[in-house]
Amino acid sequence: MRTHYCGEVNASHVDQVVTLCGWNHRRRDHGGVIFIDLRDREGLAQVVCDPDRPEMFRIAEDVRNEYVLKVTGKVRRRPAGTENPNLASGEIEILCHELEVLNAAVTPPFQLDEENLSENVRLTHRVIDLRRPQMQKNLMLRYKVAMAFRRFLDEQGFIDIETPMLTKSTPEGARDYLVPSRVHPGQFFALPQSPQLFKQLLMVAGYDRYYQITKCFRDEDLRADRQPEFTQVDIETSFLTEEQITALMEEMIRSVFKTALDVELPKPFPRMSYAEAMRRYGSDKPDLRVTLELTEVTDAVADVAFKVFSGPATSGGRVAALRVPGGASLTRGEIDGYTEFVKIYGARGLAYIKVNDAAKLNEEGLQSPIVKNLHETALKTIVARTGAQSGDLIFFGADKTKIVNDALGALRIKLGHEKGYVNGKAWEPLWVVDFPMFEYDEENQRWSACHHPFTSPKDGHEALMATDPGSCLAKAYDLALNGWEMGGGSVRIHRADVQEKVFQALGIGPEEQQTKFGFLLDALKYGAPPHGGLAFGLDRIVTMMAGAESIRDVIAFPKTQRAQCLLTDAPSDVDEKQLRELHIRLRQKVETQVEVGKG
Repeated sequence: MRTHYCGEVNASHVDQVVTLCGWNHRRRDHGGVIFIDLRDREGLAQVVCDPDRPEMFRIAEDVRNEYVLKVTGKVRRRPAGTENPNLASGEIEILCHELEVLNAAVTPPFQLDEENLSENVRLTHRVIDLRRPQMQKNLMLRYKVAMAFRRFLDEQGFIDIETPMLTKSTPEGARDYLVPSRVHPGQFFALPQSPQLFKQLLMVAGYDRYYQITKCFRDEDLRADRQPEFTQVDIETSFLTEEQITALMEEMIRSVFKTALDVELPKPFPRMSYAEAMRRYGSDKPDLRVTLELTEVTDAVADVAFKVFSGPATSGGRVAALRVPGGASLTRGEIDGYTEFVKIYGARGLAYIKVNDAAKLNEEGLQSPIVKNLHETALKTIVARTGAQSGDLIFFGADKTKIVNDALGALRIKLGHEKGYVNGKAWEPLWVVDFPMFEYDEENQRWSACHHPFTSPKDGHEALMATDPGSCLAKAYDLALNGWEMGGGSVRIHRADVQEKVFQALGIGPEEQQTKFGFLLDALKYGAPPHGGLAFGLDRIVTMMAGAESIRDVIAFPKTQRAQCLLTDAPSDVDEKQLRELHIRLRQKVETQVEVGKG
């Protein structure tokens, strides 16, 4: 029906007759001449309707927003001074010869160029929202990124293999979405949180290099970078070491950014241990664009009179400082605002010292209610370690290590971007390596796997799983970019004796092993190769590339933060017949209604 897309017509087509199809983005009547901005997925083209073609002009007079049109006309240059440099077709216009309304449209719920739309309105009318140029740009970018991943992996010998969507419920950290079985009453499938176990089985089966761009499902609390269903670029390979896997994946990410954005990422990506990242930044995905860093002062305040500091310092907690250069100019209102902010992360408060004169380690040079409770040695150590200068401000976090890391890590990012403590670089990738194998679950009084129970320990750390699990490091790695986790993975365990030690450390006995992971453990007995892999979050990567605020802006039909689809009104009730077929009866709250006084 058409010869070109609207956004593709340019000065090279002058004097050609073209046929375009699209939507009326805007109609303007300029004293007898009607201009129509015709829109399709590639952009806009300006169509000029002159009254010297009466039949066509009458149709143009009746055109309204979002009418679907077919236009045939001659391409000509715009008059000098009327060019639009913001459009690919900005040098030309189409003099309309024929105009056909392919479909009329009712007035849309909002204008496509309307700003400050509520997200609920956008998601309820998602089809209209997806017509907006920014959304079309985002989804075209998503396609481009996905194709860049595929091309690279195909060139490197990876095979795209699908894994099941209906599978067995296994403990992977988040709640499973369960699917009742009609054929097997009382039994359930689970939607996969990741293809983790299946991709390991494919390595045992000898496919050597696997990838898949696939949906994953996790029934967890949502935020800007989470959805109940999300897309992973899932990768697994055999006979490569940890260093070889990360080197190959790094090459892939550089290729994707070059293809999709024409951006050259640094080479090589810097590497940092998990322990160093937590110590310096309070995060395992630090935003290296922010120049602020945390400073360890736990030992320096262990014997001070200020119990807020000495308490955590002597009971296994952490006391850390965050120096803000020039921060003494912050107002009391701003400091109070940051204090409320860190409470989101469990902090009870936010101590601070304004360094009015770094040479005077007393209440004259250091302004704060806490200074009188800190002896001179502690103050001297704090100022020296943080490198504080006159005019600076030092914030402190003192509590359990996790709370301090979460609170000051988030404060570091907030301050950095609000107050300009950034290095000016657009992209700062970082490999975070040497993750701990285990973390202690205080609630259940047992060790749990930091990643999953099939992550391989570092060479030489196998014995620590029995004697000191907290010191055991894993062959695990995450790739962070600008404070976001792009992806993560690990080398897997391929030897039965090592896997048994992990299960022992986790307190998982033979019966539980067989119940939860029997099909994988049985397969590993038949000659499993050394293997490892990584999964990248496609939604997150495209969100970063597009500069969007939420991954919902790069997903065609996302859910809200309450895991609802406003477009289709899902989840929704189902009828009793469907429930009976699934052998399900809903538990309903019976309310007793008391009728008071009639007549």
